[in-house]
Amino acid sequence: MDVKTLIGKDKREAQGDATRLALVDSARELFGERGYAATSIEEVAARAGVTKGAVYHHFGGKANLFQEVYEEVMREVSDQVVSKFNEPDHWVALTSGCQLMIDAQLDHAVRRIALNDARSVLSYDVVHMIESRYGAVGIRGALRKAMHGGVIEPQPLRPLALLLAGALSEACFYVADAEDPKQAREEVGRLVVRLLEGLKTRPKSRVPSGTDSVPEPESSLNR
Repeated sequence: MDVKTLIGKDKREAQGDATRLALVDSARELFGERGYAATSIEEVAARAGVTKGAVYHHFGGKANLFQEVYEEVMREVSDQVVSKFNEPDHWVALTSGCQLMIDAQLDHAVRRIALNDARSVLSYDVVHMIESRYGAVGIRGALRKAMHGGVIEPQPLRPLALLLAGALSEACFYVADAEDPKQAREEVGRLVVRLLEGLKTRPKSRVPSGTDSVPEPESSLNR
């Protein structure tokens, strides 16, 4: 392959990448403003400054384009949350990251894409895969750090992360659908902390000074 051919190929690939990016950016704006159903492929193409055929060439249709947008949104939310999960105090990192996971998805455009439209446009398997990749994986890392740091009790990590991610997802829906979102956000915020407090490491009981006996377990006392 000669130099001119290589240059031409690189130029076409760069143009293709630029077109794809423009379509995703335009679709994200329109999906966030109007929702999936009220947005046409023609409108996305027009805003991106390309032809309608470019949408089909790069994505095959509107649903696949929406999936790309949804994944981008969830990746950005995840990046914000992970920055909190990486704070040095394990307890603060875990609780503040979980709180931010709720708040980040309550932005108007993010809510419309990630909460309102995703489950009606995409299959359950696709939504679950993306939520797990950008939600549960980050939570799992934060829980692992908290366990290693002795902040919370050792637990089966993967199912715990999935359960917590599911609870946070439902918290987002609860706040988004509430008549008073501010009050609903305060309610779920307190409940998230209470749930996480239930995982905290319990201090070990000490034998009173001057005694040789160990108190019997409560279960034994109740027999």
